[in-house]
Amino acid sequence: MLFEIPFYGHKNIRSLHKKTIEITTEQNLTLNGDCIIGVGASYGCNGIPEKMKKLLRNSKTNILFTIKVKNFSFKVKGKGNDELILTHPHDIVIRKSSFVCPRTLATNCNKASDSIPRQMIKALQNPDTKGIFTIEAI
Repeated sequence: MLFEIPFYGHKNIRSLHKKTIEITTEQNLTLNGDCIIGVGASYGCNGIPEKMKKLLRNSKTNILFTIKVKNFSFKVKGKGNDELILTHPHDIVIRKSSFVCPRTLATNCNKASDSIPRQMIKALQNPDTKGIFTIEAI
């Protein structure tokens, strides 16, 4: 199953966090949000279809995330987790750790925001730049 979430860039995107990647429905971003790579997302965790949530809540599910921005594409592998809550109305966070909260979409991911190519981040520092965050349960 595949689900796509459109989002936009913001002038304060830094993408320096070593453990997480986040997108949010919020429009504003401070420099403290150094894991956030996109704002104005169409969905938070609670907006993900129930069929996808069921797959995400299975620790045997492998998940492939693809972040597409202009001509750039960045892939992250993660795992489902039986403990996922998936109720946050604004945020989606994928984590290298196994920490779970209402914002967590996947755990045990192989990359974080500090791994995203700097050319992609530079493009995302323009508020007019549109990106797509794809969730694929495999």
